[in-house]
Amino acid sequence: MRSEQFLRISRLLGDETIQSLHTKHVTIVGLGAVGSMALESLIRSGLGSVTVIDFDTIGITNLNRQILATYETLGIEKTAVAKERVEAINPHCSVEALPLFVNRQSVEQIFDRKSDLVIDAIDSLSPKVALLETAYKKGIPVISSMGAALRRDPFLVRRGDLMDTWGCPLAKQVRYRLRRNGVGRGIDVIFSAEEIRFTYKDPNEEEHADFNEQISETGRRRNVLGSLPTVTAIFGQQLAHLALTKLLGEEELGAREVFNAR
Repeated sequence: MRSEQFLRISRLLGDETIQSLHTKHVTIVGLGAVGSMALESLIRSGLGSVTVIDFDTIGITNLNRQILATYETLGIEKTAVAKERVEAINPHCSVEALPLFVNRQSVEQIFDRKSDLVIDAIDSLSPKVALLETAYKKGIPVISSMGAALRRDPFLVRRGDLMDTWGCPLAKQVRYRLRRNGVGRGIDVIFSAEEIRFTYKDPNEEEHADFNEQISETGRRRNVLGSLPTVTAIFGQQLAHLALTKLLGEEELGAREVFNAR
């Protein structure tokens, strides 16, 4: 890779750190607003290779928040668009695109390839649980994003162990299912504790939403949840930074104690 492309990062973290990142492989599952933003930051940071996984195509309602979505990419598989974008940012990064719907039957395909870290940015409950449970039981490092939709305050987005989260309905359901299946502490997540203020519509009343976004993993129509580009981007950026701390070490990118000026 061209060293000058990552000069600003090496000046901050050192040449050895950026060279270490060039050797890492990450698997990102889910290329919506959160997953695609995490991908963007990791590639710009100098990640050496990546596998991107998503079954969906880009729809018009993705335009408000997903970095891969433009009018030119409408109707194209997200994995194909992601591969092209990765190669446009850093042609030396190796990228594998896998248009796969994650469920109990297909999840093993994700772990056929060796990864230093798996990033879960899935927005559906059952696939999310299947991925996290499998990674946990195989001892493969995994981090996850909880619900980013319906949030209005980006300053309430934070990091924590999944078992310590609060205020997030998705995290609560994921936590319950995983505990029931023998999964304990050790999965770091990005979540928001913001109280949700939202009036749900009957899915059958949705007239203008992208059809692809209305179908759940069970084949039923589901609610189209409101979301802001500012908040989903913060989720994605924090997820990417959490990934970097896992890949490079907390001592490089972890929190530092802050002292108030006196």
